[in-house]
Amino acid sequence: MIGKLKGTIDEIGDDYVLVDVHGVCYVAFCSARTLSRIGSVGEACILFIETYVREDQLKLFGFMTALERDWFNLLQSVQGVGAKVALAILSTLTPGELANAIALQDKTSISRANGVGPKVAVRIVTELKNKAPAFAGEASANIGLKQELGEGVASAPVADAVSALTNLGYSRDQAANAVAAAMKTAGDAPDSAKLIRLGLKELSR
Repeated sequence: MIGKLKGTIDEIGDDYVLVDVHGVCYVAFCSARTLSRIGSVGEACILFIETYVREDQLKLFGFMTALERDWFNLLQSVQGVGAKVALAILSTLTPGELANAIALQDKTSISRANGVGPKVAVRIVTELKNKAPAFAGEASANIGLKQELGEGVASAPVADAVSALTNLGYSRDQAANAVAAAMKTAGDAPDSAKLIRLGLKELSR
């Protein structure tokens, strides 16, 4: 099994990169986001690899980070999501954006990816909502609050603070991030006014 490739970019195609590792070239299929960030032909690169072995083929899928590779595998645990659709989703959303969309039950954001219809988007946010925190990366501290917001079980002060910030023109995701950060310094049982004030301070950074 191949877990990582370190080499030189030999060629970049529409959906793959050819990596030269000491004279042996490997084809790794990648998301559009990875291909846009990997670099140019002749430059050094490192790719985290997921190896697929089938009876009639062997395929390598390449990712800039181990977290992106983890999401690639997690997405395929959902019925109707194969490697192609998983790559399409990761081409549209970063791992952090994907974790946020699932926590907020934001089916619209996920359905923007090619090949993801409404039914598949619903399955993704439903089946992965309890798994998202473990795959949220740096955003993991905010995911629990966002899940509560998405499920309508967040406390009244929190929900009111997020709603107030949203009414001021911030996106729901920005508002949720700000309130989650505010809660870390707000003390015990803060009211909505305090959360709004601290949330605005976070948004002004």
